Amino acid sequence: MTATLEEALIFTEKLVFDRTGDRLSPLQSAILKQAWHGQKYGTIAESYGYTEGHVKDVGAQLWQLLSELLGEKVTKNNFPNVLDRLLPNFLPIVDLHQDSDREVSHGTKLKGEVLGSDRDFVGRASAIAYLQTLEKQGAKIVLIQAQGGVGKTTLARRYLQQKFGEYLEFAIAKETANITSVESLVEERLRQLGEEPGREFGISLDRLKRKLQNTRIGILIDNLEPALDVQGKLIAPHRRYVELLQTLSDPSLQSLTLITSRDRLCEAAISLRHYLLPSLKLRAWQDFFGNMTDIATLQVMHKAYGGNAKAMEIMKSAIALDFDGDMSVYWQEYGNDPLVHADLADLVTGQFQRLQQLDPEAYRLLVRLGCYRYQDIPTVPTEALLSLLWDVPPSKRRHVVESLRNRSLVEFHRHSYWLHPAIRAEAIARLRASEDVEITNVLAAEFWSSHIETLSTVEHALTAFEAYYHYLEIGDYEGAANVILQRRPTKLSGAERLGRSFYQLGLLQQMMAAISQIIPKVDSKYYLLSGLYSILGVLYRLSGQIHEAIACHQKSGAIAAAQIGAKSTPDLKEPTFRNLKNWQQHALLNTGICQIELWELEQALSVFEELLTHQRLTADNLESLYNPSVDVLAAYVYSCLGETTKAHQLADGFHQAIQTHPQLITGHRLLFLGLTYKKLGDTIVSQQLFQQAIAYADEHNYTQVRANALSGLAEIYRHRQDFETAIAHHFQAVELLEQIGTKCDLAEAHFQLGLTLQECSSKYPEKNYNQKSQSSCDRAIQLFTEMSAPKQVEKVKNSLNFSAF
Repeated sequence: MTATLEEALIFTEKLVFDRTGDRLSPLQSAILKQAWHGQKYGTIAESYGYTEGHVKDVGAQLWQLLSELLGEKVTKNNFPNVLDRLLPNFLPIVDLHQDSDREVSHGTKLKGEVLGSDRDFVGRASAIAYLQTLEKQGAKIVLIQAQGGVGKTTLARRYLQQKFGEYLEFAIAKETANITSVESLVEERLRQLGEEPGREFGISLDRLKRKLQNTRIGILIDNLEPALDVQGKLIAPHRRYVELLQTLSDPSLQSLTLITSRDRLCEAAISLRHYLLPSLKLRAWQDFFGNMTDIATLQVMHKAYGGNAKAMEIMKSAIALDFDGDMSVYWQEYGNDPLVHADLADLVTGQFQRLQQLDPEAYRLLVRLGCYRYQDIPTVPTEALLSLLWDVPPSKRRHVVESLRNRSLVEFHRHSYWLHPAIRAEAIARLRASEDVEITNVLAAEFWSSHIETLSTVEHALTAFEAYYHYLEIGDYEGAANVILQRRPTKLSGAERLGRSFYQLGLLQQMMAAISQIIPKVDSKYYLLSGLYSILGVLYRLSGQIHEAIACHQKSGAIAAAQIGAKSTPDLKEPTFRNLKNWQQHALLNTGICQIELWELEQALSVFEELLTHQRLTADNLESLYNPSVDVLAAYVYSCLGETTKAHQLADGFHQAIQTHPQLITGHRLLFLGLTYKKLGDTIVSQQLFQQAIAYADEHNYTQVRANALSGLAEIYRHRQDFETAIAHHFQAVELLEQIGTKCDLAEAHFQLGLTLQECSSKYPEKNYNQKSQSSCDRAIQLFTEMSAPKQVEKVKNSLNFSAF
């Protein structure tokens, strides 16, 4: 047979997904396609718009991954030949044109034998295929490793049944104290094969070897882990199992031995292949539950139990017997407790108890790993595990991590780790009951806080924020507040507080909920409380709750003022005092911004003029607290109120300043400066500033700034009668603002779109733009009404029949 490119791609995609849970990226697929046709990396890079170095890096990682999965070296040059040679091994049992999660259909033949008819054996087509590949490659012993309940023994028995018809089983006891001696087991199995055992163990092994050289026999050694020590070696009383396994690994045998174990076997003298058996995928659970399936509930159940086969069997029985087959009712009753069933609880607690006896250091780490959430950040890096091993010498810490890996008690892929949900539930319970709970969470929080140095992406912000949940777990609300207020460098500008980064990145609701949860419980460090109210106020404003925002800023300012007033001789260089002065100024500044959004321009101007006066008075002795945003905001309000001279004076001064001091630039300053020059009629400068704001937003992942700059550009294009470009910019702005939910900005964007469509209607009456204009303005009125902003509503209504730039 000669494999086709289509077959090779489908097979590779299935192989990677089944073993790793990841899909091939578009670039990985492109590399496979072009490698099949012998193309060079430079040609691939040119064709797909990447640098050659990047394509080489992605290619190297891909070939390494395929080498691991296929058990032999795969390169760009030999990929077609390897697939052409190996693919026939998989085709008899895997239909490449069907979903890889489907099980082999009943009656499908493998080497002329039927693969069982039990409809409850689901989701293991790829596992069966992989075992067959290992056997064809000459493997004589394969150790199938996984946590309890994944289905190791079921798979091994099914494979040996369909390959050999009958097989010998060497059952290892469930407990170490009850392990049967290998001498007795070999004697019994020889007699089972019609052979007499020898007087010495070596003679018995020779007779077993000759029998297996002449007869095709399958062998199962089930549940090996009780016979293994902390290093994965066979324990001293049962070292002679090594001799048995050496015999079974002889390449001259016609047998295949499958070993099942939760722990990895680490005996250098034994030649074997390891297979980490993955949990069942969702499709297998669907097939198993059949007509009971409620897909939404099933997805939640599957995730909660990590696809565990034993959990699947237990729950199906419970649903059928006790809930009349109603999966959703069952989950409403038991969904909050993953270990509600005694069989599952025993399975998990037994693993913890055995580990505690065998490897106390690994046990303590497993329990401590319950502190991580595995939610917003679903996996943790190796360093996160090492940070919890404070009581283990540094030279031994990686060995402890390896111990958990070898026992399948921690899930891992490359350098990322996570816990199975049932394991995590037990770990959490044990951690909360231990004396380590506080120090574990503090060290985990410190790890996350130090792990992220700069804030430039959503992932960075969420990762740094994990520290908040650790302090929350132990009731350290000041620690949680410090996480929100901690400054970190951003990609292009100075340091930024984490809470502010959240609203820059559009993560409003999560931060609002976090601050609201702790703010009633922070009462000893007032600069923290003032800061929390300040950030919460900004979040309220962005979400359209303007009056609640003003209340927060007033609380922030009042707390700061009271503490400043309580200091008889304030030290201007003292960090706490400077923080309080900072929050006091921000309270006024943000109140003024809220009043702009309510379109209460006179009140906003009064605030900004107070700040301007204050900054002039304190410029000599408190220079670093000067906030250039005051100049920009005051200039904008002056321009809206028609005071062009004052507007020009402030705007021109700041515009000149940023030419020589780019560190003064922020996204919102560029926006308001652009709006000011637009109001003043200087569209060239205004356009430049909006474009600069978009570049800034792209560098900082600041969606709100990008959207508002697009809306500002749309107004300029409307003024130039370039309606097609204007409308395109409007729609982009509305779409972005809908995603992040900044209500006032969204209302203004709809209003400006309505004005543009209104002008289009006047110019092109035949195209029915008037109805669309009315719809956009109605949406703006609705949003402004929800914000309790009557002057904004009035502004929109007054503009419906008059469009002015």
